[in-house]
Formats: sequence, C-alpha cells, structure tokens
Amino acid sequence: MSETLVYLLDNKVYINLTNRCTNKCIFCLRQDKSDVCGQEMWLDSENFTAQDVIEQLKPHIKNQSEITFCGYGEPTLKLEILKEVAKYIKDTNPQIKTRLNTNGHANFVWKRDVTPELKGLIDVISVSLNAPNSQEYDELSQPNFDGAYDEVKKFIKACTDMGIDTVATVVEGYKGRHINLEKCEQIANELGAKFRVREWIEGGY
Repeated sequence: MSETLVYLLDNKVYINLTNRCTNKCIFCLRQDKSDVCGQEMWLDSENFTAQDVIEQLKPHIKNQSEITFCGYGEPTLKLEILKEVAKYIKDTNPQIKTRLNTNGHANFVWKRDVTPELKGLIDVISVSLNAPNSQEYDELSQPNFDGAYDEVKKFIKACTDMGIDTVATVVEGYKGRHINLEKCEQIANELGAKFRVREWIEGGY
C-alpha cells in the first residue's frame, strides 16, 4: 500500500487518482502486480484532495510536455479531483498537454454527459474500446454493469462530438488471443475517433 498519487514511467508523469474501477479487465497489469517500476500503486486511502495530488505533482511538472491521468483505477471515478488537477496544470503550465486514459464509463457512472466539463482541461482522451462487439468486450473487460460496451461507444462519440482529440484503443495479443482489429478500427472511425493498437506486453512495460 502507498500514497502514490503521481508516478514516473520512462520519465513521463502519470497521475494515479483511484484504485476503484468499473471493469476488471483480464489483461490489466493490476491483476498480476502491485507496482509500476517499483512505485507501489495500491493506495492506502481514497480520502485525499486535489491539493494532495498537486503537491506530489509539483516536483515533477517542470520540462514535461504531457501529463497523463492513468493509474490502477478509473480516473473519472474521481471526476472533481481530476478536473481540479487538470485546471491547475492548464493554469500554471498551459503548454503541457493533458491526456486521460479511461474505460469510457464516466457518463454512465455520473448519469450525465461529462464531456463538456473535460473540454479545455483534457487535450486527448484515450478510451479503451477493447473489442469489436459486446460479447468479447464483456469477456475481456468484465464490467460490473450490463450494456457497458454500448456506453463506451456512446462516450467515444460524445468526446468526438465535443471536439476533443479522441483515440479508441484495443489491447492485442493477450496470451495469444487475437481480436478483429479491422472491425475495431472501423468502429472507432465511425465514432469519429482515431485508433490505436496496444500490444500486450507481459509485465506491462
């Protein structure tokens, strides 16, 4: 357990806002280990403020070109803290690009379209599409609610409609498993998003 709200990977800064998630993806790094490059990711407590995150961020923000909200949970579950920290980055270092890696469940969780709240604070949103259909999505992502795949697609569309640079991603090659990348790319493009394949690497990096 730790208080690692900000961590480094290949000299890039990442923000770990929560360990909670609405998915339990079979390929997720957290299923196999508790750290990223020796930095413990399981938080002692979820009871922290945006200022706590900012204090950990300050020593690492200099000379960064991009900061990513991505940890051992779904960042949008801490939406208000995410927005406050992103605003701090934009107010103090507007040249830094902000990226959000998300499972795309935020609108379902918060029962509203949150993309207008992210516009101007988050430059790039990377959404885990993960599969070409709902059956495979449920097998790979193991969401804790029904209809999750459709919610992901609706979220991607909401992001692109809002004019946010949006990338739909899939993990390919998990333990020899392959998905229909062509179909996934077609879905991403139909939703107005870019497409990126993340090759599965045992150990995560």
